[in-house]
Amino acid sequence: MSVSIVIVLDTRRAKKENRYPVKLRVTSNRKQEYYPTIYDLTQEDYTKFSAPRIGEDLQRVRASLQELERNAATEVKNIKPFNFEQFEKEFINQNPVFRARKSKAKKSVAIKLVPEQTQTLVDEFDFSPYEDRFPIFNEVSPATDYIAATFISYIKNLLIEERLGTAFSYRDAYTSLKQFRGNVPFSAITKEYLIQYERWMIYQIKSSKATVGIKLRSLRAIFNEAIDQGLVKRDIYPFGRKKYKIPTAKKAKKSLERSDVQKLYEYKPEAENIERAKAYWFFCYFGNGMNPKDFAYLKYKNIDGEFLHFIRAKTERSMKDDPIIITAYLNEDMLRIIEKWGNKDRNPNNYIFPVLDPSMSPMEQYSRVRTLTKFISDGTAIIGEEVALSKKPNNMACRHSYATHSKQSGATTEYIKEALGHASLTTTEIYLGDYGQEVKKEFSGRLLAFKNTTKQ
Repeated sequence: MSVSIVIVLDTRRAKKENRYPVKLRVTSNRKQEYYPTIYDLTQEDYTKFSAPRIGEDLQRVRASLQELERNAATEVKNIKPFNFEQFEKEFINQNPVFRARKSKAKKSVAIKLVPEQTQTLVDEFDFSPYEDRFPIFNEVSPATDYIAATFISYIKNLLIEERLGTAFSYRDAYTSLKQFRGNVPFSAITKEYLIQYERWMIYQIKSSKATVGIKLRSLRAIFNEAIDQGLVKRDIYPFGRKKYKIPTAKKAKKSLERSDVQKLYEYKPEAENIERAKAYWFFCYFGNGMNPKDFAYLKYKNIDGEFLHFIRAKTERSMKDDPIIITAYLNEDMLRIIEKWGNKDRNPNNYIFPVLDPSMSPMEQYSRVRTLTKFISDGTAIIGEEVALSKKPNNMACRHSYATHSKQSGATTEYIKEALGHASLTTTEIYLGDYGQEVKKEFSGRLLAFKNTTKQ
């Protein structure tokens, strides 16, 4: 079991003269403890530690902290197996470099960024596996009303909840905003700032309006979070009626024509990986247009007779009090796919398909699902080129095609809403493409049906 030791500047709450406590952070088995030293530094002084030439006072502090870190690492090695209680007894308590610690029963939470119970989880959670992927964690904010502080707090909570995809989306939003104007206070984000950011994204970065919308919806959520936490006042909120309106792109019709799905279905791949990608695509298509993540998390216990029951991973947390259970009929094609490509051990707790493993960390599972998504898209794209499909048969096209083809077959919007696991009809309607050229041609032909009965 590895234990990490690092000296950090705790910027969650400033002391006098904008100084922050310097702490020793110890991480073991995803649990973290922070031990405050006798040193308080400004952020400017702390960043000077890496400079080759600094003042004598800072040199002494730096040398003391470096020695402290080395001694702590040595002490950790001597504790086998490592435990915090012994480490505190042998190294922290009575050590003059550390401040006297309050008893845990009286220990209070200093940070204002998140609720007290959530902050306890943040303090105990091991973020070290994510540090390389989230450089924002190394950001230094002059005060808590700067956007980086709330972004960091929000992203950490997402990681605790294992919502990695959303966490990466917020990370990317902050990276873009930082590239534009840097880590600014919320008061600097005005209607004019947002208009300039939109123009910068579209004309200099060459981003689409859809991408701009994604970034700014994340910023809007962060702004609301800061207001809820009392970090900024609502009267500076720049979004909404008569203020800045986030751009939206026209929803493109993503569903395939029925004839395209038929071409894809009838194609006989020679390569095994292409055959597997096609099989996975059609399992998702027949399974109510499920997405690759839900496909990957399916277990044999989700099968009940002729039906497959599952809860969408995307809504499992937000609707945990009243989850929407999706039911899909297991047709012959789906059963054949399970028989050929599924795990042979059908223990109820085993995954149906060999994508995930229970021993994987959340990051490993996230990476594996992304790999699966690309595998299906790349494989079916090759088939699409071979048979000249009108659109790429990617994973989103699979879900939209299920919805649109169900509509064309006479299914009501309410039925499709339930099949897709949506909470509202508005969301479902986004998935429903138009009736397509083939169906329009058929309906047009029906208008001429009277010709068959007209006497010549």
